[in-house]
Amino acid sequence: MENKVEVLVCQYQSCLANGSAEVLAYFLANPVDNVTVIGSECQGQCNMGATVRVLPDEVWYCRVKPEHVAAIVEQHLKQGNPVPALLHPRFH
Repeated sequence: MENKVEVLVCQYQSCLANGSAEVLAYFLANPVDNVTVIGSECQGQCNMGATVRVLPDEVWYCRVKPEHVAAIVEQHLKQGNPVPALLHPRFH
């Protein structure tokens, strides 16, 4: 059985100030089979928002803007290849 993929989009103060509500809306508007998109609590990366975390891959994206969502959806969620330019340097 395939692991269920979850995309956590931080919806806490700093990330919201950096447009995470719009990022979440873009993910929700572009659904992918077997992928659940969740507005999350703070993920502890406030200075790098908007933060997007993909589980179970443990891939962290930072400073995500709405215009980045299409690349994450197409390249990572559909093809399984993380988007190098958006990877959080603290984790990758």
